[in-house]
Parts: sequence; C-alpha cells; structure tokens
Amino acid sequence: MTGAGLSRWAVKASTLYDSAYARRYRAHDDEFQNSAPCRRFADWLRQVCLTFSPPIDVLDLGCGTGRYFWALAGVHELVGIDASPAMLAEARHPYNADGITAGVVTLVEGDLFGHEFGPARFDLIYSIGVLAEHVPFDAAVVAHVSKWLKPNGRFAFTTVHPESPSIPRTLKRRVGRSLAAVAPRTLERRIRQRLLSGGLYADEAQIQRLMSAAFTIESLFEFESEAHLHCCCVARRKAA
Repeated sequence: MTGAGLSRWAVKASTLYDSAYARRYRAHDDEFQNSAPCRRFADWLRQVCLTFSPPIDVLDLGCGTGRYFWALAGVHELVGIDASPAMLAEARHPYNADGITAGVVTLVEGDLFGHEFGPARFDLIYSIGVLAEHVPFDAAVVAHVSKWLKPNGRFAFTTVHPESPSIPRTLKRRVGRSLAAVAPRTLERRIRQRLLSGGLYADEAQIQRLMSAAFTIESLFEFESEAHLHCCCVARRKAA
C-alpha cells in the first residue's frame, strides 16, 4: 500500500484523472449515441439487470463519470466507487441523468483494492473499461467481489484481451506468442501469464481460471470497441 493507505493503482488514478481529464471524459459521454460500442455495453448491462427480480442493489466498480448509470433497471440503491475525486465530481451530473431510475445513488471516493463494503451487500456488481485495463484483474479483485455479492448475485465486467490490436506488438510479445504456441504445457502457462502483464490484460482462459472457484460463468464473449478487443463476462456467485 502507498500514499495514505491507497494502492499504487488508486494513487495513479487520483493523480492522472484530474479535473481537466475528467471534464474531457465527461464531454465524451455526451457523444454516447454516436458510439455503437457504448450503446452495446449499455444494452448488455440492462439485460443483466433484467435477469433479477427487482429491486436490486448495485455497485459500479470504477464508476468514473457515471456513464452507464442510466442504463440500469430495477435498482433500489446504486453505489459508484472511484479513486479519482475529479471523476466523481463529474459523476454528480452524469450522462442522461434524467434517465437514471435508481432510488438512491451513492458515490464513494475509494480504492477498490482497499475499501470495504461488508459481506453480501449487492445483487449486482459491474465494471466496464476498468479491470484488466486500468487496474489488474486478479484473485484479490475476485475475492472482494465474491465477498460483497449476495449468494447468486452477479458480476458483469469487461477486460482487455491480450490479443487486442491496441496492445503494442513489441518484439518480446511477438516472441512470447510464438513460444507459447509450441512450448510444453507448463512452460506455455508461464509464458501466457507473462503476456497478461500482471493482470492488465485477461483472456477467456484467465477469466475462467480466476472465477471458477467462487462463480459460475453464465456468458463470456469477445467484443471489439473503438479502443480494444474486450472480453465481456457475466458470472453468478455460487450459493455456497
């Protein structure tokens, strides 16, 4: 932990995502209807909500400017957590605010690796464009989410796939991919873990590996946005 008990990822977010960045990001939200990938993410999130009997309690993990708050359905309380106070300031007047139907919206400035919500608080936890992109997707994140979800609650999230065209094709990555294709299984796994860059990328196999103990994966597919090739996953927390 660093800087007032924050992880280095939270320190990075609170430093880089300053007021100027947050204003630019929020301005981009207003172009939502021009972004087919954003519309698809919103539709996907709404469909996940509709798998529940309302009302539900929801956590947006790394909520940023609250871009997808309006897409939720049947929500009693919506909690958004983010390490950047500037992004949270913009989330107080999010995109399509008149379309938000949640009964209560609570914004929390905090570190998703260190904040504590308590056990079995939420029916749905979602995270779009954060995990395996700006912060690692790893066993610690899965453990937190598993603890915070009610039994049979759902975790809907995106990651950046390690084969995304947005990732620089460095010599090391090219060599690593070539070696993984012909290496013995044990060595292949080690190479592929290196290609995941400490959790900053995650493919289907890594998601299944991390989630299998506590979750049942209900859907897992690849999706390409303007920025990345993503994995999109919906997983249900096991009851016991």
